[in-house]
Amino acid sequence: MSETAAAEGTFGVAQELGFHLRPAGRFVRLAAQFEAEIEVALRDEEWVSGQSLLALASLGASKGARLRIRARGPDAAEAVQALGQLVEDPVEPRAD
Repeated sequence: MSETAAAEGTFGVAQELGFHLRPAGRFVRLAAQFEAEIEVALRDEEWVSGQSLLALASLGASKGARLRIRARGPDAAEAVQALGQLVEDPVEPRAD
């Protein structure tokens, strides 16, 4: 039996308004596409679920804050990379 894959990375929040509900919602939707269990922390604070919109919004991460993302599961590395890119994307899509 092989061990479960794990990955972790630190990414800077690029959104002008910080990691508020809209980018957190995008994060949750993207996280749901992976099999890995995903957790997020702001600095060295408590880890929260990467699949919970309210937990992510409660982090209160402003622009420039460093979010730590970790994942455990078969696609952990891919999840951390994709979610990290989302956090570092300064462009917020417009609502139609």
